[in-house]
Amino acid sequence: MEVSYVNKSSVIGSSFLGGIVGGDKKYIKPPNQITEQIKMKQVKQAARKIKTMEVRGAARIAKFAAETLRSYAERVENNFDAEMKKAAEVLINTRPTAVSLYNAVNYVMKYDGEDETEKKRSLISRAEDFIEWVDTAHQKIGEIGTRRIKDNSIIMTHCNSSAALSVIKSAFKSGKNIEVIATESRPRLQGHITVRELTEAGIPTTLIVDSAVRYFIENVDCVVVGADTITANGALINKIGTSQIALAAKEARVPFMVAAETYKFSPKTLLGELVEIEERDIQEVVPPEIMSLKGLKVRNPAFDVTPRDYIDTIITEIGMIPPEMAYLVIKERLGYAIFEEY
Repeated sequence: MEVSYVNKSSVIGSSFLGGIVGGDKKYIKPPNQITEQIKMKQVKQAARKIKTMEVRGAARIAKFAAETLRSYAERVENNFDAEMKKAAEVLINTRPTAVSLYNAVNYVMKYDGEDETEKKRSLISRAEDFIEWVDTAHQKIGEIGTRRIKDNSIIMTHCNSSAALSVIKSAFKSGKNIEVIATESRPRLQGHITVRELTEAGIPTTLIVDSAVRYFIENVDCVVVGADTITANGALINKIGTSQIALAAKEARVPFMVAAETYKFSPKTLLGELVEIEERDIQEVVPPEIMSLKGLKVRNPAFDVTPRDYIDTIITEIGMIPPEMAYLVIKERLGYAIFEEY
């Protein structure tokens, strides 16, 4: 790469062309390097939206990541492989528990081609295929899951899952008389989003605090929740509080169903890797005056693990499966067990 130097006196402003002042000379970044940095900044802004939960929900995160990679690929002009790998790494590092994000990035990054033009075309095509996968999966899950919802049912749900809501809305649209009990889902209160969606759809809905689940479970006919991750042994990683709902449902003999797209199944767990449980900022849980108490510790795990023994069925876009079939879904549907590391 050719490096140009100019005298400091000829440069107006220390940020001219992204240059760095050193001694009496100023290094000027080549224009193409500046352009790529501007483009990468847009990827980092997208990653920040995922990390801060401006974009939330496993399906939305996966689709957003695919859209971000597609958009970045369309703008990359040089060093396509290296630039796309950088973008993939930025996105992957935002949410360690969200396997849908990991699967989305890896699916899109399995592009091929002899030259950069072919590679770009291949990546964009794979990104669009994945986006369509996300868009069609919900409809199929809704249609399949509806068959397990009986008329005059009271359904409990937790957090804000587009897959779970697809099942509930589809059942309601099919003419079934249903009601929903939704948890508030602390500390981010995703349940407020859920009840807004359900009431706008005309579905009778009751909002409860998370700790009231066992109080209401005897009145419930089934539980439908979403998934952040399904492991190779059929365990569910989902919003904190999911496992205690499953425990209460098991005790009350209430069916506990999981609505999950197949891109939420984790190939990494085939190799024995444990799913990392993300802990978020404690300021989501307590105010500053409580945090300042001497000797106090505050924990804020974002997810928990529900063993497969507590799950009646997993509703996917390819059909209803028992949790024990998770291994086959990973091997046959996703088609790979070992991912690239970014």
